Amino acid sequence: MTLAIMLQGTASDVGKSVLVAGLCRIFYQDGLKTAPFKSQNMALNSGITPDGQEMGRAQIFQAEAAGIVPDVRMNPVLLKPTSDRKAQVVLMGKVATDMDAVSYHDYKPHLRAQIMRVWQSLAQEYDALVLEGAGSPAEINLRDRDIVNMGMAEMAACPVILVADIDRGGVFAAIYGTLALLQQHERWRVKGVIINKFRGDVALLTPGIKQIEELTGVPVIGVMPWLEVDLEDEDGVALQRGKYLRTGERALDIAVVQFPHISNFTDFNALAAQPDVRVHYVRSPDALQGADLVILPGSKNTLGDLHWLRESGLAKALLARHCAGVPTIGVCGGYQMLGTTIVDEVESGLGTQPGLGLLDTITHFAQDKTTTLVEARLQETLAGWLANCAGLALRGYELHMGETTLQSSCRPALWLEKNGQRVADGAISDDGLVFGTYLHGLFDSDAFTRALLNGLRERKGLGPLDITVNYADYKAQQFDILADAMRKHVDIDRIYQIMQQHQEQTC
Repeated sequence: MTLAIMLQGTASDVGKSVLVAGLCRIFYQDGLKTAPFKSQNMALNSGITPDGQEMGRAQIFQAEAAGIVPDVRMNPVLLKPTSDRKAQVVLMGKVATDMDAVSYHDYKPHLRAQIMRVWQSLAQEYDALVLEGAGSPAEINLRDRDIVNMGMAEMAACPVILVADIDRGGVFAAIYGTLALLQQHERWRVKGVIINKFRGDVALLTPGIKQIEELTGVPVIGVMPWLEVDLEDEDGVALQRGKYLRTGERALDIAVVQFPHISNFTDFNALAAQPDVRVHYVRSPDALQGADLVILPGSKNTLGDLHWLRESGLAKALLARHCAGVPTIGVCGGYQMLGTTIVDEVESGLGTQPGLGLLDTITHFAQDKTTTLVEARLQETLAGWLANCAGLALRGYELHMGETTLQSSCRPALWLEKNGQRVADGAISDDGLVFGTYLHGLFDSDAFTRALLNGLRERKGLGPLDITVNYADYKAQQFDILADAMRKHVDIDRIYQIMQQHQEQTC
């Protein structure tokens, strides 16, 4: 019978996703065939499986930590917010519908049987499964139809470890309050607590740990220190908390516009991993000053975020930086915004709207979403700062609901290999300063990223940097750093014992 453990949190963004990845890595290192599982994920960071299914980025990097290929069964339900009230519902990797929160809450009971089938199919294939909850199990207003916290733990018949974030303050109150709001049969499942993101001397926590254990009857099985590990985040909460502000002196400054509905900002983690790059996310015009490259990322509400870009003054500042000769890259929704016209009679119903006009393109939104892994190659002739990138191979994925047509004054940026044919993608302006593409993950291609950055260095009168970061190896190193820290600061033997005891009790 498969071993299973579930990590739930006292709140969102307490570090569940990272700790799940750490356990996946540890079990993988220990020789267990392991998979992550999150029944329902609300996030705008998503990716594509090899068979073209969409799933949350968190479960993708957790699968990578476990040394396996991502499988949509690891995240059967993905909710992608399109506004404060509505979200796109992705079921088993395909768009099903859009729903408001009330409608989705009413719909959740219909998903239980499908989630249970998916869970059982994974349990038949893996030695260990590491489950992740969402938000908090103490959201008592949602408990009656829960499918991702205690409701999922009951379906999987697995024990729970509660994760609490001490960095945000009030950690003991959060632990006590969460456990107090659980029903008796739910509290029985909670076999331990991990206090996460601690800074300082653990000895100072000892009196509090002793008292919270006495009050709740649940042992604290680990105190994880604040770790500077570079792993992908599940959603934009990390941006709101300033996690992705890279400080310090670096040769190159890259500004990524932080849209209200920014999606797939993990596209730029590979840039931030470079030794000569400072990546920072901007929400004001002044923050663009000094940038060597401006990037418009993906968006789940392209026209809404384009309107915000204009209202915030960032559009005007971005156009001014372009006139000053600063290169601009647009990815997916950002690529669409760079064009002259966007026609949306599907997503927002706003009809035809003008873009920023930096690329001579017209985008029509479509009902069907393109989701596929692709290999690509850049144009054979590129000028200026992109000259060193000409003809280089890329790998990435498409994830968009629009089709973009190039007009006379720009040409394709690259060529995709699809079903044995070359298909044009993206656009590049005649002066080479504006580059747009639908290809997510393009900066994970090491040779391309270094050539692009050396082109920026040349513009500043700097010599090329000969060091090429192998991003796949870099991520593997981060997983190992995380696993080593967890072995040091969390009682992993106790976690094994919890899983094995629970397995025996439920057999």
